[in-house]
Amino acid sequence: MIVVRDIFQIDPQQMKAAKELAKEGRTLEKKLGYPASRILTDLTGEYYTLVTESEFNTLGEFEAALRRVFTSKEWKKWYPRFRKLIRAGRREIFTVVE
Repeated sequence: MIVVRDIFQIDPQQMKAAKELAKEGRTLEKKLGYPASRILTDLTGEYYTLVTESEFNTLGEFEAALRRVFTSKEWKKWYPRFRKLIRAGRREIFTVVE
């Protein structure tokens, strides 16, 4: 099992809009067969951080899910709207030990 976290630094003026778009993106991902993700925001640490977190059985399963999502016309229409709100980002992938 792996956990994938996409961590975004959001423009401070746009955090509310980013949360709404992240929820919209999660609905779209589910429709496209991507496992349900959790949406998290900061309580401590760097301000205006938004995280999506998903679980997969294998790295290959994650890669296949990304291909399905990234090639979707709906995703290509949604993502530029979200991208405008992001200042920076990164992805973390963890193996679940226990």
